[in-house]
Amino acid sequence: MTVGVASRHVEHCMGTVFTLDVRTPGFDTRVFADVVGFLHDVDATFSTYREDSEISRLNRGDVELEQCRPDVREILRRCQELERETGGYFSAFAAGTLDPSGLVKGWAIERASDLLVAAGSTDHCVNGGGDVQCAGNAAPGTPWRVGIAHPLQPGAIAGIVAGRDLAVATSGSAERGQHVLDPHTGRPPSGMAGVTVIGRRVSLADAYATAAFAMGAGAPDFIEDLHGHWGFGVRDDGTTWSTSGFGDGTGF
Repeated sequence: MTVGVASRHVEHCMGTVFTLDVRTPGFDTRVFADVVGFLHDVDATFSTYREDSEISRLNRGDVELEQCRPDVREILRRCQELERETGGYFSAFAAGTLDPSGLVKGWAIERASDLLVAAGSTDHCVNGGGDVQCAGNAAPGTPWRVGIAHPLQPGAIAGIVAGRDLAVATSGSAERGQHVLDPHTGRPPSGMAGVTVIGRRVSLADAYATAAFAMGAGAPDFIEDLHGHWGFGVRDDGTTWSTSGFGDGTGF
């Protein structure tokens, strides 16, 4: 089966909703089954809620890291790198037990996009719970437009990001409530209601957004110093901020 202009698939996975939105004419939608299978495999491997996942088994000591799948070893290695890179504000052990979710969802979205590219899609958007990886354009000459959910006003949009080949990730309370902890204190951070990071790879944008949100008031300066990334945020009092270059399309 192929599509003429656009095709979408919606899948519930990892406790959220994934949307595959392909705009490439003639794309074979049978590929969606492979992408969906991959997403559920990621959930089965990395879920902290499933007793039989490799992450849960690692937490219990039922298996050694060397016995785990290569993807698990790679994710945990990358988590260690990000912890050093962010001064400890990104951590797979923020709550005291192993939980690499702050990297896994963005990584899964990015890999799903890669699978679509490998199958011939030049223009698509993969959205996983509000974090997105976009390839190409939404339509010829028309960039993708990604809305940023307002963390203090359910159903409202705090801002819009437009561009091609871009990634957008948000950390805050709009999607899952207050779930991010400051690894240094073990408590929810204060100062920010939501932080959005824009770049080219959603795996990085997702991890950086998590770290920035955990930093609280330090988020704008942290993102300002990230090469190739831009930031937007909503403070606890409802005021907003953005890094230099945000909104002008630079680099997209």
